[in-house]
Amino acid sequence: MESDELIPIDIEHEREDLDLEDELDEVAELPPPKKAKTKCKNKTNNEDKKRRRTSTVWRFFQMLPTKDEEKPTCQCKKCGKEYIAAGSYGIGNLKRHLKVCPRKDTTDVGQLILGQNAMSVSSPKFELAKFRELLCAAIIMHELPFRFVEYVGIRAVFSYLCVDVPNISRNTAKNDMVKMYKREKERMKFVLTSIPGRVCLTSDLWTSLAIDGYMCVTAHFIDANWVLQKRVLNFCFMPPPHNGVSLFEKVYKLLSMWGIENKIFCVTLDNASSNDISVDMLRTQLKNKKALVCNGEFFHLRCCAHILNLVVQDGLKEIDVVVQKIRENIKYVRGSQGRKKSFYESVKQMDLDGKKGLRQDVPTRWNSTFLMLQSALSYRRAFQHLELTDYNFKHSPTGGEWEKAEKIKKFLAVFYDATLVFSGTKYPTTNLYFPQVFIVYFTLKKESDSEDEYMRKMADQMLVKFEKYWIEFSIVLAIAVVLDPRYKLPFIDWCYQKLYGYASSLQYLKVREKLFALFGEYVSNVSAPSISSEMAGQAT
Repeated sequence: MESDELIPIDIEHEREDLDLEDELDEVAELPPPKKAKTKCKNKTNNEDKKRRRTSTVWRFFQMLPTKDEEKPTCQCKKCGKEYIAAGSYGIGNLKRHLKVCPRKDTTDVGQLILGQNAMSVSSPKFELAKFRELLCAAIIMHELPFRFVEYVGIRAVFSYLCVDVPNISRNTAKNDMVKMYKREKERMKFVLTSIPGRVCLTSDLWTSLAIDGYMCVTAHFIDANWVLQKRVLNFCFMPPPHNGVSLFEKVYKLLSMWGIENKIFCVTLDNASSNDISVDMLRTQLKNKKALVCNGEFFHLRCCAHILNLVVQDGLKEIDVVVQKIRENIKYVRGSQGRKKSFYESVKQMDLDGKKGLRQDVPTRWNSTFLMLQSALSYRRAFQHLELTDYNFKHSPTGGEWEKAEKIKKFLAVFYDATLVFSGTKYPTTNLYFPQVFIVYFTLKKESDSEDEYMRKMADQMLVKFEKYWIEFSIVLAIAVVLDPRYKLPFIDWCYQKLYGYASSLQYLKVREKLFALFGEYVSNVSAPSISSEMAGQAT
């Protein structure tokens, strides 16, 4: 009878497997085909689900739940791509996917079976263009010389990794670097011209050891995803003279080259007189093109960290005797290995942390003086113990002098903390300016009334320099605090009341007036076209 005949229903499926296995040169032996009795030659989906899958590709795929009327499907365990897994379709599409799977792990043990050799891991195809691009990126990242590609040892490593690697000369590496620079420059130019907002610039001059002048121009902007971006646009040679006219011509040429001369919001510079002249000329040039916000009122900003440095240096021109004593004590301890050993024995006796160490200051850097006082005060009891055990150590500060050093350290800590906040590069600092400047100004006014003559004299000297630049505070930086949801306008009013008392209303109203003027200009330049287009759409 027909129902009693033995029909090899899996022969066709297994032959298809054999052909596909031969295409991949698989070394694993396939099991012999099985025969089974059936009452019907038509295979159902339920039989496909129950059939035992012996091919090695199923190590990388998993079956998905399906309904009875749907064809069975499977999913790649690496990338999640789905394929039909019906018996009549075979597994050739699955094997082809494994060759090009974007998340294929070449170290996976299962890949050993699918490779040509069961004892070797399949490697991706070598691409010369990608290799040269990665080589240029490594030279830039690690500041390597171009001759790096000609080192015998490096070429030996490349040849060992891939026999198809050609020998690249330093001139080829240089040409590849220039091509990469031009490509990235065009990409950056497109980004700058396509951002919805404006660009803020910072610029400074730098002199090399060979007495050559260089100019660095950095752009800060918010991209379309509201992420703060910082890009060095140019680090170029700046020949003399370094006067205001030359700086203006150089900066304007760079802005025109990048195509952002109409998208500048402000420029931040230090307090050199040549910078003031160049900024005035640049403002006039951009105002003639009507390319500035509020007619260039917020165009020029002074470097906050640079001004703080000038303020503190004026106050520390006359160093107190206690600072000189601490400096000499640290020099004494660090003068020989024997003295260091005696000092750290005193540290152990006083049960102090010896890992902090002592810091020696540099007279030209005020922050190093603060760090020296901070480290010395943490070892105050160790110095007092050393004075008892070392007869040559005779200039340790007295108890009153240590208290005075604590006051100086606490006073300088305000400026040090503000400098750290202003020097941040991975977060916005504009909204942090006003609170920090308020703390500095309030501290200076408080110490100017101090009973300590030295502290009062130092605060008075700093206050004169501070009010030279910040007596009115920068309006645009005060507006940035208003846009910070943690502060808003009441914080500005409260700060001015603390600083000026009843005369603070004029300062507060000035900030409020400029805030609304700036907002009104942005509304007219940005929102008006969109509003008019919406009205036109409603009219139609």
